[in-house]
Amino acid sequence: MKIVTLEVRRPEESMAEFAQAWKTGKPQRSARISFATPELLWKVLSAKRWELLKALCGAGPISIREAARRVHRDVKAVHGDVMALLSAGLLNRTKAGRIEFPYEAVKVEFLLQTA
Repeated sequence: MKIVTLEVRRPEESMAEFAQAWKTGKPQRSARISFATPELLWKVLSAKRWELLKALCGAGPISIREAARRVHRDVKAVHGDVMALLSAGLLNRTKAGRIEFPYEAVKVEFLLQTA
């Protein structure tokens, strides 16, 4: 199963792991997208965008109009959410201009601890 992990990590930690993987030639653990803070993660992954990802999961490449139809939302609003998810690396755009969620599952991982 192709899983993407969304995590909260300091940028230095992510870069160190990337540098180590590059240096050793070993691939990273799995597909991971890191956010510097939990607030940034929740800003990018709003409730409407989470709903959109659920609708795209397993759908293959589809148009933004079809994505909007599946979540019963306005095309313009879905377009804005798609652009944010593309920028975050959660969606891909195909050569034909369609969008796709290339994963079968999403795992969200972060630790909340006292200051």
